[in-house]
Amino acid sequence: MASAHVLPSLDEQFEFTGESKRRLLIGVGVGVALVAIGSYLLASGVGEHTHEVAGAGDAAGEGHHYKWTTRLWANVWLNAIYFTGASVIGMFFMSYNYLAQAGWTAAFKRIPEALPAYLPYMCVVVLATFFFAGHDLFHWTNPGLYDTASPDYDPVIAGKSGFLNTPFYLIRVVLYFVLWYVLWRVLRGFSLQEDLYGGTSYYEKSIKYGTAFLVVFAVTSSTSAWDFVMSIDAHWFSTMFGWYTLASWHVTGLAVITLTVITLKERGYLQIVNDSHLQDLGKFMFAFSIFWTYVWFSQFMLIYYANIPEETIYYRERFSGYGGIYKAPFFINILLNFVFPFLVLMTRDSKRTYVILKLAAWGIIVGHYFDFYVNIMPGTVGEHGGFGPIEFGMILIFACGFMWSIASQLEKANLIPKNHPMLEESLHHDI
Repeated sequence: MASAHVLPSLDEQFEFTGESKRRLLIGVGVGVALVAIGSYLLASGVGEHTHEVAGAGDAAGEGHHYKWTTRLWANVWLNAIYFTGASVIGMFFMSYNYLAQAGWTAAFKRIPEALPAYLPYMCVVVLATFFFAGHDLFHWTNPGLYDTASPDYDPVIAGKSGFLNTPFYLIRVVLYFVLWYVLWRVLRGFSLQEDLYGGTSYYEKSIKYGTAFLVVFAVTSSTSAWDFVMSIDAHWFSTMFGWYTLASWHVTGLAVITLTVITLKERGYLQIVNDSHLQDLGKFMFAFSIFWTYVWFSQFMLIYYANIPEETIYYRERFSGYGGIYKAPFFINILLNFVFPFLVLMTRDSKRTYVILKLAAWGIIVGHYFDFYVNIMPGTVGEHGGFGPIEFGMILIFACGFMWSIASQLEKANLIPKNHPMLEESLHHDI
C-alpha cells in the first residue's frame, strides 16, 4: 500500500526572472516620476497648509525656516527607518528561533534570512539624509540651543547634549548597521555552509551567534528607536518608546515574511510549507498585533492619565495640532494595526486561507507605515504634511528596492535548507 504522505523534492531554486526585474524597475521609475512631480508641485507652493500647531513644543521648523525640500527629506527618512526595521526583523526572527531551537520555521527560513540584505542600502540612505538634511529634520542639531549666550538657548535640549550630539549620534548609527549586518552575514554564511556540508556544527554555531544578536538587539532596538524617531521631538520622551518601535518593526517583518511565503507558494515554490506553517505565521501576526496595541495603549494611557504638559504635547499635536491633518492617519493606524488583524485573524480557518492571510499582512504593512508616518511627520514637517505624489513615489522606490533585494538573495541559495537539523520536524509540522 502506497504511503499517504509523499514528501516533495527538497531541491528548489528560485528564479528572479527578467519579467520580475522589469516590473520592479518600472515601479522604481514610476516612483521617481511621482517624486519629481510632487517636488515640482511643492516648489511651486501647490497644496501647502497654513494651520498653526495647537500648543507649544518641538514643532517642525522651530528654529528653522521651513523649506519644501524638508518634506522630501522627511519622506526619505520615514521610508528608510520603516524598511530598516522590516529588514532587521528577518535577523531577529531567525535568532529567536535558533535560541528556542524551534523546528517549524526551517521549511521557510530562507525568507527571513533574505530580509537583512537590504540593511547596507538603508545605512547609506540614513547617513546621507542626516548629512544633507539633519538640520532640517532634527531640531537638536541647531548649535544655538547649547550656547547660553544665544537667544536660541534651550536648557532642556542642552541637558541632553551628552547623548544628542552629532559625532556620538553618527557613531551610534554606524554601529547599529554594522553590528546588525555583520552578525547577519555570519548566520547567513553558516546557513549556506550547512547546505554544502551538513552536520550539526553550523547549527550549533548559529545558536550562539543568534543569541549574541539578541543581546545586541535588546539594546540597539531601543537606542536606535530613540535616535531614529524619538529624537525628532527632542523635548519629549517616553520610557516605553523602544519597545513600542520594536513591536511595530516586528509585526511588519512578520507580515512581510508571511506575504513572501504565500506568494512563493502561489508560484509553485515551497511545496513543503503546509497549512500548519501558515497558521503559525498567522498566529504570530495576530499575537504581535495585540502586543503592539498593548504597548501603544500603555504609553498613551500613562501620558493621558498623568496629564503632564511636556508629555501630552506629543499627542496633542497629533490629535488637534496643525489643523487636525494628522488625526485621520492617527486613527487609521489603530484601525489597520489592531482592529483589522484582530478581527480577520481570530479564527483557525482564517489563518489557513491564503486570501485572508494576504489581506491581513497587507493591512499590517500599510498600517505600520502610518504608524511611522504619525511618529515622524509632525515633528519634521508639521503643518506642511500630507499625502501626495512624493509620499506615494517614495514608498514605491523603497518597496521595489526591498523586493529586488529579497528576490536577489532568494536566488542565491536553495529555497529549502535541505541539511538543516530541524528540517525533518518542519516537514511533518502539524497542529
